[in-house]
Amino acid sequence: MHKKVAVILSGCGVYDGAEVYESVLTLLRLDQRGALVQCFAPNIAQHQVINHLSGEEMPESRNVLVEAARIARGQIKDVREAKAEDFDALILPGGFGAAKNLSDFASNGAHCSVQPDVLALAKAFAAAQKPVGLICIAPALAAKIYGPGVTCTIGNDVGTAAALSEMGVQHEACTVDEIIEDTERKLVSTPAYMLAQSISEAASGINKLVDRVLELTVPQS
Repeated sequence: MHKKVAVILSGCGVYDGAEVYESVLTLLRLDQRGALVQCFAPNIAQHQVINHLSGEEMPESRNVLVEAARIARGQIKDVREAKAEDFDALILPGGFGAAKNLSDFASNGAHCSVQPDVLALAKAFAAAQKPVGLICIAPALAAKIYGPGVTCTIGNDVGTAAALSEMGVQHEACTVDEIIEDTERKLVSTPAYMLAQSISEAASGINKLVDRVLELTVPQS
């Protein structure tokens, strides 16, 4: 029986959307493991648009779902169409989009909020005790999904870890090639490009995260 996994993307591009390498590595590993994947993204305007060549903000507007469709080769749906009961697990790659579009963590830190449709879906997975994987900066959403006491990692960045701790997260430092698991909540996290210096380093942790998330799924009757 193929396991069904929902993947939430946050645009396209590390500085204003989903981190492309992290997203592709996640999708590749899921495919290698025989999972059936459906990508989703919120149908909202990006918080900002960044010129990835210069790093400067651009005076234009882009849509998160439309941009994320670039990564998904058009095979993507509005996150409002997603239902937790249709899937065995949920994974969120990182990139600044997780902290700018899926939430406002980039601007509000510990006082952030999560995009309502994304939060509702993630909470539904949590309530159903289905495994969730959060990659890179995406663990910034963990406390809003699970509440205080949740365990996860963003690697070893002191400032970001402090913000997560202020939100009630039990942060555990982690190397790029490892994962941190909250066994009670079936939450798996890995630092990826919070620490990675190459695509191979990012893959080392992401592959472990995907493998573990799939291991934690409960076979459908």
